Amino acid sequence: MSIYTRDGDGGQTRLPGSAPIFKDSPAVEVCGTIDELGAALGLARCQPLPEKMGPLLQSIQQTLLQLNSELADPGQRGDASRAIGPRQIAELEAAIDGYESQLQALRAFILPGTSHAEAALHFARTVCRRAERRVVSLARAEPHRTGEHHLAYLNRLSDLLFVLARYAVAR
Repeated sequence: MSIYTRDGDGGQTRLPGSAPIFKDSPAVEVCGTIDELGAALGLARCQPLPEKMGPLLQSIQQTLLQLNSELADPGQRGDASRAIGPRQIAELEAAIDGYESQLQALRAFILPGTSHAEAALHFARTVCRRAERRVVSLARAEPHRTGEHHLAYLNRLSDLLFVLARYAVAR
């Protein structure tokens, strides 16, 4: 089987269970941005990171794959089996609190670039913020595609990535 189908050559694609849609539609934009976020986290994982940070990022990548699946095909499961819920948000908050408790108070703006790991984590944070904005656009255009916890998860994730970037420098 070939990787190319030529179906998208006209600027359209298909999400599971949908008719052809344009590649710049809000649903495709958000799925593409979350895919990009997963790749950015993979790039960060390739850097020398403090212990336990790599497995945390890998777990988040797996959650993002599930989130993308939910956003691409919102009818696939009921709310009870959603990838993102209060537990996942609480896990991010616990990680933020744990890493942040080991840092000095922030007293100035941060200019990324102190280390490869720190810069990669800041890059992932900015992609996460863009994903969050794309979910807002999707929620406005197609509210049935988004879940009530998707935005909160991405918001906490960007906070966690900020703290992890700071921690990577301070370690």
